[in-house]
Amino acid sequence: MKDLKKIVQEKYSYIAKQSKQQNESSCCGGTSCCGEVDYTIFSDNYSHLKGYNKDADLGLGCGLPTEFAGIKKGDSVLDLGSGAGNDCFVARAIVGETGKVTGIDFTEAMLEKAKVNASKLGYTNIEFIKGDIEEMPLLDNTYDVVISNCVLNLVPDKQKAFKEIYRVLKPGGHLCVSDVVISGELPEKIKQDAEMYAGCVSGAIQKDDYLKIIKENGFTGTTVHKEKEIEIPNNILLNYITLDELRELKRTKTGIFSITVTAYK
Repeated sequence: MKDLKKIVQEKYSYIAKQSKQQNESSCCGGTSCCGEVDYTIFSDNYSHLKGYNKDADLGLGCGLPTEFAGIKKGDSVLDLGSGAGNDCFVARAIVGETGKVTGIDFTEAMLEKAKVNASKLGYTNIEFIKGDIEEMPLLDNTYDVVISNCVLNLVPDKQKAFKEIYRVLKPGGHLCVSDVVISGELPEKIKQDAEMYAGCVSGAIQKDDYLKIIKENGFTGTTVHKEKEIEIPNNILLNYITLDELRELKRTKTGIFSITVTAYK
């Protein structure tokens, strides 16, 4: 099997070249590169938020992390897996001219799209940099707030990711992430399938394990602000499991959830 990070880069490079509408109808605009995984299945509506930029909205999130992030005017904010810049532009509307927003992503096509969007808006206090969340090219104790939206479940080593978040946060700073977690055991075929991984499902871990990792890396005051169940259509699941396995999944009430969490350094 290919390296999972490479798979994620390839999938999201394709997605970066599509509109939100194309992603909703077929995640790669009608090609077979992504099968039938709809990457917008988890997404929330951003259009009512100040700073919203429709060109940056590819429908790839699973929550609204800025809703609970407690971002203030003048803050320095880091967005992990910033994509086309959707959450960065919302954060920038909050921090204003005196703040700073940095987006980090390891997919070149997404970075290019984000930089074009920022250039059109003429912002001078937003930057987009290339980097791996497990080993970020950023200084210690730099950011007031770290946000992320449906990205950390794509990171193979979540311990490393949260250790890095802790490192780059200022003392007293905090994270606010929206992410996908599971309750119960997903069938092995779904967990192992790389396509479902890049679609945010099989990279998800148990909710309790996710919260435990945050605590193990030094964070305190962990709070789950929002939790919603994600319904994966049966026709998608049946690409990976049998009908009997699907019935068992429903019977045991195994669930896939989006949660939005804050925690403090």
